[in-house]
Amino acid sequence: MPNATDWILIEQLEIGMIIGVHAWEQRAPRPLLLDLELGIDIRAAAASDRLRDAINYREVADQILELGRTRRFQLLETLAETIARQLFEHFPITALKLRIGKPGAVTEAKTVGVRIERRREDYAVCGR
Repeated sequence: MPNATDWILIEQLEIGMIIGVHAWEQRAPRPLLLDLELGIDIRAAAASDRLRDAINYREVADQILELGRTRRFQLLETLAETIARQLFEHFPITALKLRIGKPGAVTEAKTVGVRIERRREDYAVCGR
């Protein structure tokens, strides 16, 4: 498997979704901000200059946006792990760095959130 020395970046992807442990958080969608780094060897895409050899950024974003429209979570941790698994299942990435920010969750902070790093091998152990 090639090293994930190249990174595709999607920064400040805003999704609106219902997330939180409190009853009031489960009533209406709230904005979340995501930063993604997708590790993949981009040499084939660079050589061919064809989308078929690359990861389509729009498809990545659309999958995450659809998850926000169709699922509810209590914890950012669960959302982060769900996004990671889904992206490894649908795209040939070797590594993922994901940061999710939840503005307004703590009034004294601009945002709170989680940051995870995963490699494809992390899911092979779980049978995925």
